[in-house]
Amino acid sequence: MARLLGTSGTVESRRARRRQTVRLLRARGLYGPRFRDVLPALALVVAAVCALVALLAWGYRAAGIAVPLAGALIITCAVTLWVRRQRPGARRRRGYYTPDDLLELDTEGLALAVARMLRRDGWRVRLIPAPDRPRVCARNTHGRHLDVAFRPVAEPLPDEEAPHPPTHRGQGGEEGLRLVVHRGTFAARDRRWARREGRTCLLDGSALRRWGAGEPLGDLLDEEA
Repeated sequence: MARLLGTSGTVESRRARRRQTVRLLRARGLYGPRFRDVLPALALVVAAVCALVALLAWGYRAAGIAVPLAGALIITCAVTLWVRRQRPGARRRRGYYTPDDLLELDTEGLALAVARMLRRDGWRVRLIPAPDRPRVCARNTHGRHLDVAFRPVAEPLPDEEAPHPPTHRGQGGEEGLRLVVHRGTFAARDRRWARREGRTCLLDGSALRRWGAGEPLGDLLDEEA
């Protein structure tokens, strides 16, 4: 009897520890969605499938086997295209990067990723490759110029010139915006330097991950302003 009570206590202790672990993971956003969170999307998918089946059945009764065959062919092509677009290589070429993708990149790879994300947002981009200090120059449809540098510290080193975008005709010598990208967190001295410089923005790791997920750069810069 004592053995049974001890076993029951061990099981209850394991359940309590599991519940506590689940609560901690959910609080950090790492456990995943609950069933009630995915229920609306699941109901929408079921409704869409039922509507599609009903439409194909109506087409079969109205025009014969040609309608279901054509529908199946269209669905197959759409699914194939969607799967290809979701492949990591195709997704990154379109300017979408997961947090793991960004962590695996070296400095040159990060510069290429930023160039692709800028093109995704509608910028015309010129990538200036370099082994240790690549840069990206970009211009949008509104004539706004952007010069991007990549470094863990925003303040220039003693032997490094601060990046200055070229002056374009018709701008009256107006200087473009400078953006410093870092996958980590900027120190307070970096933010003080950026404020002193003016027209200099810092994009840290958190904002970079949101940008890679599809959030427009303009929205992120507006939050920093």
